[in-house]
Amino acid sequence: MTTVDAYFTELSDALRAAGVPDEQIAATTEDLRAHLAETGTDPVREFGAAAAFAARLGGLAPAPGEPDERAESWTWTADLFNDRRMLAVHGDQGWEVESLDSIGRFVCRRSTTAPLRWEYRREILTGRRPKVLAELEPEGWEPCGEWLVYGYFKRPRAATAGPAGALEARPATPRRQLFLGRTGKLVLALWAVVVGGATAAFFVGTLGTAGLAITIAFASMVSGLVTAQLETAKGTEREAGE
Repeated sequence: MTTVDAYFTELSDALRAAGVPDEQIAATTEDLRAHLAETGTDPVREFGAAAAFAARLGGLAPAPGEPDERAESWTWTADLFNDRRMLAVHGDQGWEVESLDSIGRFVCRRSTTAPLRWEYRREILTGRRPKVLAELEPEGWEPCGEWLVYGYFKRPRAATAGPAGALEARPATPRRQLFLGRTGKLVLALWAVVVGGATAAFFVGTLGTAGLAITIAFASMVSGLVTAQLETAKGTEREAGE
């Protein structure tokens, strides 16, 4: 048995003794082995002693997707200009995105016993889904939601950062649920001006109910298309430059 095999045997035994399901142990050790194979480092030097590392990983933390009555819940949203920055901020505070709801909000949870830091990325999926999944899944990324042409992916930071992926203290749950970037605020302000003008025209009698409804729908459609187009163009430029 090699040194690496001995390390992961000890790590698996420690996690199993802490009550971690075998399926979760297998997934965790697979991610960690892949990290070591990529970096070529020694497991003890990279992660520390196996028993201590198992404790820091959070032996009683639920596997992603499994229910946890003690977990905190929080739902929030951001515009497409600000979502990746806020995902990085909230992921570093231990919030795991479980899904996106029907109106594009991030539905999150955070373990109260052994929270982990999470990292996220956003990819354009239109016409690229099989390629994106084939590239990201071997690196430990898993889908956590889709919105418009975008797919969101997550992975626990412990898979790449070792002990630094554990969260020792949980910041308070944010009171805000909406996070807009500067461009998003500008788009929203323009939408408000158009809709406000149409509403005023409706009340003074120069615009009928049908006209008001059409104006609001058109303004919403245009703002959504502009937002998606700008961010899709940025994503395409980044991909071309890689």
